[in-house]
Amino acid sequence: MIDLKAKQKEVFQNKINKGFPTDDINREFCYLYGEVAEAFDAYRLKKDDLQEELADIVIFTLGIAEMLNIDLETAVANKIEKNAKRIYVKNEKGVLVKKGE
Repeated sequence: MIDLKAKQKEVFQNKINKGFPTDDINREFCYLYGEVAEAFDAYRLKKDDLQEELADIVIFTLGIAEMLNIDLETAVANKIEKNAKRIYVKNEKGVLVKKGE
C-alpha cells in the first residue's frame, strides 16, 4: 500500500527542488486539467502512455493537496466509505442518480 501522506510531501519537495513555484493553486489546477486532457487523448488515441498520464494526474493532485494542507489519504478513505453508503436509483430515463445523502 502506498503512503499517500509521504508521497504528498515527496511530490511537493520535488517541486521545490526543481524550482517550480508552489504558491499558485490556480495554475496548479490548470496544469491538472491539462494532464486530464492528455490522459483522455492517450486513451482515445490508444497511445502507450496512458499509464504515465494517469500517474501525472495523481502526482498533480498530491501536490495540490500538500499545497492546501489536505490529508489526501484520509480524504480518499472517507470518500470511499461515503460512496459505499450511497444509494442510487434509476430516474425516468433509466439513469442512475443519487438518492439523498
